[in-house]
Amino acid sequence: MLPEREKQERPSLLLVDDDKTLCRVMARALAKRGFRVSQARDVDSALLLAEAEPPDYAVVDLKLPVRSGLELIKYLKELKRNTRIVMLTGFASIATAIGAIRLGATHYLAKPADADEIVAALHRDGGDANAAVAALPVSVERLKWEHIQKVLAENGNNISAAARSLNMHRRTLQRKLAKHPAPE
Repeated sequence: MLPEREKQERPSLLLVDDDKTLCRVMARALAKRGFRVSQARDVDSALLLAEAEPPDYAVVDLKLPVRSGLELIKYLKELKRNTRIVMLTGFASIATAIGAIRLGATHYLAKPADADEIVAALHRDGGDANAAVAALPVSVERLKWEHIQKVLAENGNNISAAARSLNMHRRTLQRKLAKHPAPE
């Protein structure tokens, strides 16, 4: 057990994910890597923690109950401008990646990502000029998924408004959103 003074010297990290098991395991792994970790399961509880102590770092899941993790990025940046944030999601799309970066996220990672990848992303300042370029174009199914995500983001994650924009029934859109994204 670390003395209280040593704990306070560690950088603070806010971990926000609605998956209890993932959150518990990731919190333990990040604590072993030198962070003082606090956990939240939704945007509102994350805001309470962040207002009490604005974090140095944050790892935020995109899909959270009630409100999107994208909203949380904006609030975290307003509380502490230099907070380094990684958006973590199992529903990666170009639209949400661009949205997260524009709102102030440092990086965007698709799940599954391990603690070492997350720590590297938190400390990385730029892109990777040596990143692999896909040999094949994106599939039509993936393009549809990306378009739906873009329209959803443009409509403030309001499913009814997005369904109207897509000229689609709301329940049809909900079913499409419940599915995992098509492979790239």
